[in-house]
Amino acid sequence: MAPDVSILVVDDDKVDQMTIRRAFKKGKLASPLYSANDGMEALAMLRGQDGFQRVRKPYIILLDLKMPRMNGLEFLGELRRDPQHKHAIIFVLTSSRDEQDKLRAYDEHVAGYIVKSKVSKEFLEVISLLDCYRRIVEIPAKWEVAACPAG
Repeated sequence: MAPDVSILVVDDDKVDQMTIRRAFKKGKLASPLYSANDGMEALAMLRGQDGFQRVRKPYIILLDLKMPRMNGLEFLGELRRDPQHKHAIIFVLTSSRDEQDKLRAYDEHVAGYIVKSKVSKEFLEVISLLDCYRRIVEIPAKWEVAACPAG
């Protein structure tokens, strides 16, 4: 994956966060990697609020759905209403196999829905997917350099 793409992992499970970090190291991917524990923290990071350093654009988000305070579906809705972040590339990475969760996520235009148990602890597959996605898919330059007002 090109080092100019930031990855934001939004997941309250510290073990999953560490597993993803290890997979990045093992796969020798140099992209900046950020972690948020729930949707509220992720929004603050994307907006550069509440003392968080802003996540640099362009970015890809790996999003869990089942989290405290603001869950993944609530986060998706809020992000899609935000003019500065509505085009975010988001992959759901969750334990939920619920059909309604899948439908709601795709209604919010996620790039993909990945069930954690299908990748088990082998997150290298997910990292490889992100690497291929970034190398092949073109992101509009406007999304990459769009200025975000300080919040």
